[in-house]
Amino acid sequence: MTASYGSASYGSSAERTPDTAAAPPGPVGPADDTGLLAALLDGMDTALLALAADGTVTHWNHEAEQLLGWPAAEAVGRRGLTGWAVRGEDAGATESALLAALRAPGRQVNDYALLTKDGRRVLVRGQTCAVRDADGRAAGVYCVFTAVHAQIGLERSLALSEALCDDAPWGVLLVDADLRPAVVNTPAARALESGRDALLGRPLGELLDQGAEELEAVLQHVLAEGEPPGLSDLWVTLRAPDAERPRRCWRSGFVRLASPLSEEPAPLGVAWLFQDVTDAKQAEQDGALLRFRTQQLHRASRAAADCPDPREAAAVHLDYALAGFADHALVDLVAPARGGDDAGADGDGAPARLRRALASPAGSPGPCASPQPSAVPVAYAAGHPALQAYARGGSVRASVGPSGDDGWAAARRWPDGTVHALCVVLRSRARTLGVATFLRTPARRPFDRADAAYAEEVAVRIAAALDLASSAGG
Repeated sequence: MTASYGSASYGSSAERTPDTAAAPPGPVGPADDTGLLAALLDGMDTALLALAADGTVTHWNHEAEQLLGWPAAEAVGRRGLTGWAVRGEDAGATESALLAALRAPGRQVNDYALLTKDGRRVLVRGQTCAVRDADGRAAGVYCVFTAVHAQIGLERSLALSEALCDDAPWGVLLVDADLRPAVVNTPAARALESGRDALLGRPLGELLDQGAEELEAVLQHVLAEGEPPGLSDLWVTLRAPDAERPRRCWRSGFVRLASPLSEEPAPLGVAWLFQDVTDAKQAEQDGALLRFRTQQLHRASRAAADCPDPREAAAVHLDYALAGFADHALVDLVAPARGGDDAGADGDGAPARLRRALASPAGSPGPCASPQPSAVPVAYAAGHPALQAYARGGSVRASVGPSGDDGWAAARRWPDGTVHALCVVLRSRARTLGVATFLRTPARRPFDRADAAYAEEVAVRIAAALDLASSAGG
């Protein structure tokens, strides 16, 4: 049975004020209102009884009959509750507590031990309030009551709702049927980097830049079909420009909220519970990426060991490095200086002259091409990232600026569509042999430090193969 008292709610009598709007009409009303009064009382989902000032039962609704088994015909008109609804031992305390509402302001909440028609004892929690006549004098009392276990269940539900909305360690956000936040707890507001009140009623698209479509799709599915199976990890990006961590992963669970008062449960919204697992997911992804790259290096080494030509082995290392890492790759070797000595022995002096040794296909995917050796250097302008990497003896990362990529790649002699670049030096036997360049299109993220470390590991293997080719006269 649903324990609901309309506008009445339980609480201590010291904190409550009279609410005449919530009180039913007095024991005696106009004849024209008799049918309406009976319909209202029998339609309540809470048991109700009313007593006149002398203790005579004047009203007894259908829920009271369902709970105690006494029909209204047998209850109304009885003087007091002793002997039928209350045991003799409990009668004095029970009737005194009920009639005490005649003299006390507001509502009184007490627990009563009542009797059912078949002799069972039922503990109920009742809320008692005086019924006053037109002159303001107390003409009787009414008491709405329900079984204590039902009230405890209601109070637990309310306490759980309050705890989730205030003290839960997870973010809790209640979304209405229009997919707008209706209730936001403190952890959820902190995760969205906004105030609790500022989030109410705003479309999700105003809060999230990426991930809003996926979230709305899940919410609509839950509203229409019910709960989705299991938990889901949603990657979202906050729209706030000054967000501390814009891209996050929230492990989310969804519960559809439906009204228990309607015959067919109507969805009231969705409860979205989520927890930030960005660090754990990032560590998981980093671990998977590290394992994949380690396997790629292992496969490349085994494949290169079967190549009779060291230049072919260098191309194999470059091919394996491209998988899941970059879209294009270039290898430029330093051109020999006049007199036959390697100008790239230490990287000092005049700007290096680099010539193309290996290159991945710029159009369709395929193995890296090994062009014929040429003394014509690549026309790199001053300040080119490859020349900077050669001069520094380390890695250099470059990305297109916010103005766009018009002519950015062409000016650097890179394939069209390049927006991110990583240049690493080729070192072998304490000499700088050249520069390896890895390029990415807009479909990939910019290079980071972990990418630079992997590229340097690949460059060491390529440099060893090319150094062997040079020593062998290749």
